[in-house]
Amino acid sequence: MTLQICVAQLNFVVGDLAGNARRIIEAAQQALAGGAQLLLTPELALCGYAAEDLFLRPAFIDACDDALNEIVRASEGLAGLTLVVGHPARLTDGSQASRRERSVTVPDLFNAASVIRDGRIVHTYAKRELPNYQVFDERRYFAPGDKPCVFELQDAGGQTVKVGLLICEDAWFDRPAREAKAAGAQMLAVINASPFHAGKGQERESTMRERAQAVGLPLVYAHLVGGQDEIVFEGRSFVLDASGQLAGRAISFEETLFPIRFESRGHSWLPVADTDRPHSAEADLWHALVLGVRDYVGKNGFPSAVLGLSGGIDSALVLAIAVDALGKDRVRAVMMPSPYTADISWIDARDMAARLGVCYDEIAIASEFEAFKGSLAPLFEGRAEDTTEENLQARIRGTLLMALSNKFGSIVLTTGNKSEMATGYCTLYGDMAGGFAVIKDVVKTQVFRLARWRNAHDPYGTGANPIPERIITRPPSAELRPDQRDQDSLPEYDVLDAIIERYMENDRSPAEIVAEGYSQADVDKVVRLIRLNEYKRRQAPIGIRVTHRSFGKDWRYPITSRYRA
Repeated sequence: MTLQICVAQLNFVVGDLAGNARRIIEAAQQALAGGAQLLLTPELALCGYAAEDLFLRPAFIDACDDALNEIVRASEGLAGLTLVVGHPARLTDGSQASRRERSVTVPDLFNAASVIRDGRIVHTYAKRELPNYQVFDERRYFAPGDKPCVFELQDAGGQTVKVGLLICEDAWFDRPAREAKAAGAQMLAVINASPFHAGKGQERESTMRERAQAVGLPLVYAHLVGGQDEIVFEGRSFVLDASGQLAGRAISFEETLFPIRFESRGHSWLPVADTDRPHSAEADLWHALVLGVRDYVGKNGFPSAVLGLSGGIDSALVLAIAVDALGKDRVRAVMMPSPYTADISWIDARDMAARLGVCYDEIAIASEFEAFKGSLAPLFEGRAEDTTEENLQARIRGTLLMALSNKFGSIVLTTGNKSEMATGYCTLYGDMAGGFAVIKDVVKTQVFRLARWRNAHDPYGTGANPIPERIITRPPSAELRPDQRDQDSLPEYDVLDAIIERYMENDRSPAEIVAEGYSQADVDKVVRLIRLNEYKRRQAPIGIRVTHRSFGKDWRYPITSRYRA
């Protein structure tokens, strides 16, 4: 006997309820045509993940209910197929008061999944474990469920199969899976919206392996794909057998209808599916950044992107990502040399723009720079030039890029990396001016590794070796004063990035970091810079999260604070 399950690993759009419902119905029709008896959609697929404070709006929940009813009606024409659809669901317990009668701080929603068949909802399951860490804030919106959900299917030969349903975080805990098995489940279906960060895919599979082994049941992990503001979901849905061994994995970072065949073996079911090729850490990171740019630009309706191309490594990397994400015809690069711009920066910027075939412009800013200095000269009389004049150059460039954005509707992609964001080695209203910070969560040492990886690979067919070698090998410089080098102001990047990882990402104390062999002076300097520059980061554009802790929703530190450790 066989059972066919299809995972709708699709890219849903937050708030596009009609469009999301239509995509689910179309996926169901394709799954049924392919012989599936069950279609799994990701967590909150109907409304998109994460809808954040839209969940607090009654009209939004009404619209979600209407969209769900549309799917239910469509299921009448899908005889033989059961659908699992993730959606928000109101509390239905009659003892529960309305939000207004109780308190706006007490959620009256479930993060739910409904089992739909033959024009009706046969079960609705409420997520039991609500994450409230990193980028998650589910306890703000949802009440936890407290009961397992096991539903029955008929396989191709009419044999009954019992499926235990879990939602994302539920499967990271022991109890929900054990209670599903105790209720008769013969396999587990886990629907998910689990944000990407480096190494998260392996972590998921390892945890789900433990879960399958603990209950002795095969497990299907149905995952979302796509970018939503600062977070990315990489897909990579998979299936494990009852011993926890990988039986198949869907392609990462792409939409797919992932088919899984289960074959009956006595009292157990053996899954069979295709397995995507393994990816390197750099490949995963590259695809995440490309997907994040593509979806932020596309889902928000920007026709194109513009960025400042300096001849340095950061802007070169962002240009390559943007072209892979959007295509060369939707990307514009602007070189804005100042009196301190080296000739090789012009040459390398022109070379890279030509390699990728993007629209390329040069706007010299020397006259604007002199005009600003002239206007300020009476007020600055008697004071030597310092970072004030350096920042003027960055702010002139930011103004020009924003003017191009206003005139042509393009989004400005900023090019600052995580090392700069951490230490404030960036200029408010200058190089921080823009709409989307592509490599905001990528430290400088990783920038170089990604550049090397991209030059060795051409994953999107936009051209091999897009980044001139000299851009990668020359010492980094902001070129805002004569003979400037980044290490004039910062520790060496391998040291700086290691301290950032320990202090910012992993909450290690300065004393612990020094005990690992880093100099007291370097640690004190980096920690001080991280603390002092919180006010800058609050004003920075959002950027793609690719580590387990970014300068985004999972970094919430006060600007005003006297704590110094």
